[in-house]
Amino acid sequence: LNSSFYVFQLIPLVGVVSFAAVGAVSFSAYSLFSKSDVIINKSGNPEPWETVDPTKPQKLLTIHQKWKPIEELENVRKLTK
Repeated sequence: LNSSFYVFQLIPLVGVVSFAAVGAVSFSAYSLFSKSDVIINKSGNPEPWETVDPTKPQKLLTIHQKWKPIEELENVRKLTK
């Protein structure tokens, strides 16, 4: 058998694995730069969840999400600060 035959069999495997790796890196970069809940430097802000905008969806796909503040929680937040 010719050894180049085995190389041709590996082309689809290399293609699929490369596509998956590029997709994973792309999604990681997208999340890192566009999502407010992904944080690199946690020591600079000890409470990073306070800066997340609750009106902006954090998921990749959000269907009919509505947010409104809970009055009791807002009162507790004001008292603890």
